[in-house]
Amino acid sequence: MANEDTSQECRRIPRRSRFGCRNCKLRKLKCDEERPNCRKCLSFGISCNFMLNVPDLQPIVMNTDMPMTRRKTSLRPAISSSVWTYDKHTCYELNSRCQDFISRYLERSLVPPYDPNMVHVNRKLLGLAFAYPCLMHASLAVAYSYDRYLNKPKNFNRSLEECYHWSQSTEYFNQRLREPIGAKDRDPIWGTAAALAILSFSSPDAKKPEESWPLKVSKEADLNWLRMSKGKNSLWNMVNPLREDSIFNIMTEAFTQMFSPLPEMGTEGIPGNLIDICQLDDSSTVESNPYFCAAHAVSRLLDIPDDEMSTGNTQIFTMSLHAAFEELLRRRDPVALLLLYLWYCKAGRSIWWIGLRARVESPSICAYLQIYHKDNSQIQAVLTGGGSAKT
Repeated sequence: MANEDTSQECRRIPRRSRFGCRNCKLRKLKCDEERPNCRKCLSFGISCNFMLNVPDLQPIVMNTDMPMTRRKTSLRPAISSSVWTYDKHTCYELNSRCQDFISRYLERSLVPPYDPNMVHVNRKLLGLAFAYPCLMHASLAVAYSYDRYLNKPKNFNRSLEECYHWSQSTEYFNQRLREPIGAKDRDPIWGTAAALAILSFSSPDAKKPEESWPLKVSKEADLNWLRMSKGKNSLWNMVNPLREDSIFNIMTEAFTQMFSPLPEMGTEGIPGNLIDICQLDDSSTVESNPYFCAAHAVSRLLDIPDDEMSTGNTQIFTMSLHAAFEELLRRRDPVALLLLYLWYCKAGRSIWWIGLRARVESPSICAYLQIYHKDNSQIQAVLTGGGSAKT
């Protein structure tokens, strides 16, 4: 019965007009062909693009100089036109609240400081999302998560809408990955994988530090965000976001930062107190010391001003976490926990989805080290310094 209802909904999707604007064709709507602006574009808040010089899905008003602020969300008036995302497997109609969130999501980079390249990528991804429900649901879930960060800074609960779209995106994404991946599928797949990795990281199960890892009894799922991050990177060779025709090609600089190599040996650039805590010396390598890569990765961030932090340089740390270090984290090794704590303190102030997890796990790590390793004066000195490892 559910399948029949879904099929009937899909069949009710209005047909596109022959001479409609590109926006309506992209959104799978029947354009009324009024000029200079059709009603569908006006109601959605975008410039109609009968003319070739008007970009696709260009917001009518977009003040990108003003950042989004922490304030009560005021939703736009209800939008009467139907907006659908669908493929051969499923279809979903976006209600006015979803349309509002997607419209605001389109206009922002979601990465402070304001990043015009990310805005460009968001616009392109939105265009693809109408034909890839997994991407549309992932984008909606991230938009709801970001709204939670801005407007409810002390509330760690995920909204019902965020959970629903995250679940739907995961289901449809896994379905996509079981099928052959064509050239046109590569960017939507990478965009969905990136969004799911953000959601996994920004959504710890704990609501309070005392309920969070590592204070609580460890579970297998405690470091699932590591698995999601590595799962996304495993798609790299398959989709190649740096290829010439990729919408992500514009982010080459960020990817270059992310994959920049760490030193092969030694302690250059690492603060003296971290060198002592990690027991590093001039002959140390990744093979001889399990803290080597994490210590170098964290140290790279310490001199970067908070307003210059980017996704690329913060991800150097997560990219450097090899199996031996992950095992130390699972065992709640104090030095490994301290390095993760330092990364949370630095990256969590600038990157919002890192900040959402850092709100609960950073004070939990601090409390754990103060309770169970209070006799380690070197570690306690770093904690007393508010997460600063610089001597």
